[in-house]
Amino acid sequence: MPVTAADKRKAFHKMHESGCFVLPNPWDIGSARALQHLGFKAIASTSAGFAWSIGKADNHVTVDDVCDHLAELNGAVDLPVNADFEGGFADEPEGVAANVARAVKTGVAGLSIEDSTGDKARPLYERSLAIERIKAARKAIDADKSGVLLTGRCEAFLWGQADLNLVIDRLKAYSEAGAGCLYAPGIKTKEEITAIVKAVQPKPVNLLIGASGLSVKQAEDLGVRRISVGGSLARTAWAGFMRSAREIAEKGTFTELANGYPGGELNKMFG
Repeated sequence: MPVTAADKRKAFHKMHESGCFVLPNPWDIGSARALQHLGFKAIASTSAGFAWSIGKADNHVTVDDVCDHLAELNGAVDLPVNADFEGGFADEPEGVAANVARAVKTGVAGLSIEDSTGDKARPLYERSLAIERIKAARKAIDADKSGVLLTGRCEAFLWGQADLNLVIDRLKAYSEAGAGCLYAPGIKTKEEITAIVKAVQPKPVNLLIGASGLSVKQAEDLGVRRISVGGSLARTAWAGFMRSAREIAEKGTFTELANGYPGGELNKMFG
């Protein structure tokens, strides 16, 4: 039987009830299907990885770009897909709500809303506005009766505001505003992770391993429920591409091409 959006959403919620799972981040249909082939149980989009795949810088894609991309990912795999929905592509809560409603229609099982403004002089939305933005996203999800899992993100550490008390205060407020999962990308130490897990429990916490050297087991022992890698898989793919292309352009040699993944294996995976 075909896997429906409702099936994916139910499975995604179940995954957040216990243990710890990895939510890897593909950037296109091929990488999404490869992750399904490898046995992952859910995936998440990456704003950076997707932007690079269409020749744009991170945070320079449109809501139309992203919703089309999410629909493609959802149609390509039988796995739950969590959407990196940046800041909701709007400042005001009403705009966030409208865009979240659009994202829900793509079939996503979850989506996240950030509190960063993109302005270095004022990197985070004012606290009350940030909370209202989460409430608006929650309201849009509930209006659709979709059951999409909402993740509230505090971006303070990524913007040089390494204030753990500020992060915990915001994550607790986002939880109360309706976020079902909490996320503070950029935290690195076991102490920081443990403090956040304890502060928002029993709500699950997402950890960005691209900013932490922990293993899955170590993260689970700290109480982390879910792990994502952001744009890291995309960056590793680009690393191989750029090494090979740069060698050809600068040296006129082709030795790096020998390190490519076997084409026959890719054909088997996608066949």
